[in-house]
Amino acid sequence: MSAPRILLVGRTGQVGRELEALLRVLGELTATQRAASAEPHVRALDLSDIAAIRSVVRDVRPQWIVNAAAHTAVDKAESERELAAAINTTAPGVLAEEATQCGAALVHYSTDYVFDGSGERPWRETDPTGPLGVYGQTKLDGERAIAASGCPHVILRTSWVYAAVGHNFVRTMLRLGATRERLTIVADQHGAPTSALVIARATVEIMRQALAHGPGWFAERGGVVHLACSGETTWHGFATEIFAQARALGLTLAVNDVAPLKTADYPTPARRPLNSRLDLKRLGERFGIANPTWRDALRETLPALIAANPAT
Repeated sequence: MSAPRILLVGRTGQVGRELEALLRVLGELTATQRAASAEPHVRALDLSDIAAIRSVVRDVRPQWIVNAAAHTAVDKAESERELAAAINTTAPGVLAEEATQCGAALVHYSTDYVFDGSGERPWRETDPTGPLGVYGQTKLDGERAIAASGCPHVILRTSWVYAAVGHNFVRTMLRLGATRERLTIVADQHGAPTSALVIARATVEIMRQALAHGPGWFAERGGVVHLACSGETTWHGFATEIFAQARALGLTLAVNDVAPLKTADYPTPARRPLNSRLDLKRLGERFGIANPTWRDALRETLPALIAANPAT
């Protein structure tokens, strides 16, 4: 079997960076980013330019499109509604339309923010959605655009993403913890911190299985699937674990008091869901994937994050 042509959209994001290395092994990779690059496998692509999206897909003629690009600035999205909609809704829809035309399968990433955060049980893929803000709504609209296209696809909803590179909660905590003795962290939002590496590995495993079994198999098992690390915590619990693991690695921190804070006492432009727990049963049933706990995933990623960001 010849190596499939793969188009990775959004190589510079947290998930995109992890995907690029793994997808190179899986097939013939073309990747996109906003800026021009001298690397032969990289194409410049502005996701707000519909004609450019169509041109890149038609030129590459991929068998797989993996869309790791998104407008993820949750608070900024409230004032950048048009840009968020262009990247999170219109662009995925166009990619899906082009996938249908060239016979490609599409992998796309969505978010726990499509839910309203009510209740305490983990959200199932079949539960009613109810985004609280622009980010969640544009991501949900993107899901719907992909489904309406009819292309074979899997939409992987994930939560609380971080990586060794890029701006994320782990890096912020290490930076603040290095100079501040006391921090207050939200303690009533519940979810599963999920490393970009866990997401990338699961994505490639799904694609490997699909390549082995054929398009019909993938079409039957596709749709919306929740993908996160196992277990749950709060942002306060996550911060506490970050500091504990960092100290175990020999990092010197100033922080000695991590106080809990209620969401209501920390207003932000965009409302955050209190319950971001995701039910992972479908991921195991359809693809046999059992992700590590959020603590174990942090333990794997943290040394690389510290090494990559010595001045965090």
